[in-house]
Amino acid sequence: MSLTNTDKSILITGCSSGIGLAVAHGLKGRGYRVFATARQLSDVTRLQQAGFEACQLDLDNSDSIRAAVDWTLQQTGGNLYALFNNGAYGQPGAVEDLSRDVLRQQFETNLFGTLELTNLLIPLMRRQGYGRIIQNSSVLGLITMKYRGAYNASKFALEGLTDTLRQELHGSGIFVSLVEPGPITSDFRKNAYAKFKQNIIVKGSAHQQTYEAVEKRLAADPDPDKKDPFTLEPDAVLKKVIHALEAKKPKARYYVTVPTYLFAYLRRLLSANILDIVLRRAADSENR
Repeated sequence: MSLTNTDKSILITGCSSGIGLAVAHGLKGRGYRVFATARQLSDVTRLQQAGFEACQLDLDNSDSIRAAVDWTLQQTGGNLYALFNNGAYGQPGAVEDLSRDVLRQQFETNLFGTLELTNLLIPLMRRQGYGRIIQNSSVLGLITMKYRGAYNASKFALEGLTDTLRQELHGSGIFVSLVEPGPITSDFRKNAYAKFKQNIIVKGSAHQQTYEAVEKRLAADPDPDKKDPFTLEPDAVLKKVIHALEAKKPKARYYVTVPTYLFAYLRRLLSANILDIVLRRAADSENR
């Protein structure tokens, strides 16, 4: 079935800032009917003031997920072209300092809520005979880095579920793609610092010295004159999302930023021990 952009509707999670907001603006400007969602009502209001059809969607809350789906389908008359699962956050901390509850919270947002939302929309897309599901993963769904164990695990799990889903939906007319960004300009670091302060006990940890360096880094205001050459603006992700939405045969994976391409290559090339050395050094260099 051939659809023009004006016929295409898309539901996007995590539109309060960063990638979600940039993709929402970019697709709206391209003629898509964008349903932008955010966890906080204040962000929903801001999205509405910016001209979006927007509603609250808290990935940690099943009632909120169902209400957002019901509202979206009421607006569209029961059809939906695409879903962009973008909502997520990062929980810093060494694995040995993560409680069961903290790890569960990470998975509730980054995996379980995403799964529930996706599964509510798959039957609709099956009835239509078409649809696009795009998962915003991370380079940390390909490789791991120290003190990001909760986030690493959630993204590795998302990749596994998504690869399986793509196989299971083959022939249905529904295409499933992963987007794997490296460093992107966003509020991710600020939000990660808040979660670190909330959930990680620094004093007495075997990693206390590193944590103090992490706190110093995360709390510091970024120097506007010192731009990381590997950090891209969110529009870099938008370009990949557009291809995943509009290509006749979208890719299974879309890499974004040089570090993602580099580490994906090194993962295939190097032994586990050598790759560990490279990744340890990369993580250590951040906190010097």
